[in-house]
Amino acid sequence: MKGNISKIGEKLRECGYEALLVTSSVNRFYATGFRASAGEMIITAGGDAALFIDARYFEEASSMIEGAQVILSSAGDSHYAQLSDYLEKRGIKRLAVEEDSMTYTEYMRFKDKLPVEIQPGQKVLTDLRAVKSREELDIMIKAQRIAEKAFEQLLKELSPDMTEREAAAELTCLMLKNGAEDKAFGPIFVSGTQSSIPHGKTRNVKLQRGFLTMDFGAMYMGYCSDTTRTIAIGEPTEEMRKVYDTVLQAQLAAIDYAKAGMSGRDFDASARQVIEAAGYGEYFTHSLSHGLGIKVHEAPSSSVRSTDIVPAGAVVSVEPGIYIPGKYGVRIEDVIYVTDNGCENLTELNKELIVICA
Repeated sequence: MKGNISKIGEKLRECGYEALLVTSSVNRFYATGFRASAGEMIITAGGDAALFIDARYFEEASSMIEGAQVILSSAGDSHYAQLSDYLEKRGIKRLAVEEDSMTYTEYMRFKDKLPVEIQPGQKVLTDLRAVKSREELDIMIKAQRIAEKAFEQLLKELSPDMTEREAAAELTCLMLKNGAEDKAFGPIFVSGTQSSIPHGKTRNVKLQRGFLTMDFGAMYMGYCSDTTRTIAIGEPTEEMRKVYDTVLQAQLAAIDYAKAGMSGRDFDASARQVIEAAGYGEYFTHSLSHGLGIKVHEAPSSSVRSTDIVPAGAVVSVEPGIYIPGKYGVRIEDVIYVTDNGCENLTELNKELIVICA
């Protein structure tokens, strides 16, 4: 994965910033394509960039990172002297920071020890990461295919004799065997009445009769996939089929509605109104969509309160659900790539209701 240093520099110039301090591991990876648990990066609007990193990562970072100096970081106050010297040599007076990910202690330390005015700059990175390049999109499609292949393999093994935890562990193992570098998040496997809890705990109990909701994702080359499928353990009732079909029709309506420039609120409403018309409005208890990329939840978001505008190039989930307390729940989640003319569904899994004999 190539870094985005030049793209960040261009955005800084466009927005009138002098320089940006990148401190979060997620955005260091976005900037450089190099993953490390520590380090700080300065990117200037003038095109200069430097990563200050400790000895654990210095050799590897030096050989991998393009478009930036890699500087062995000093310890303690000497490190802040390094940063200060770099800023002073480039005439930087105002430094943007990632205010959403920086702790108060970190903010105060940089404010006290660096010879610059600190200003918020999170939006620069948030806006850039919301629009995926072709390279990012291809990686995310690969992550999606890995997860889907693992899921299809799991379906051949699923039986009521398995526990929720065993099924989740098996899916994780299959994703790794199929090429994932890690799971994107801890998979959620909830069955029976527990399926009415959208993010319920995966338990060490055998799969219960009713619905089994499975929320899972693979990580590949630093990017995430995200999918939810709901199947039935035992023959579903007529009402269960109606609930499932309502969620599916809501999702299809939202996918059909999706287009660059839509508001997050309107996108959410495109699915919510279908569920409300079927009489289940009070049971759709979460937002329709979130962005996806290096993190499994990132901008833009789409909910009843969202003010986000979904840009062309965004990769977002479409995941309506109905959750009836004490009975069951259904969620169906695909991931789409939003374009000026509509969207491309990146998810290829079947959405017909699958029934596993109890």
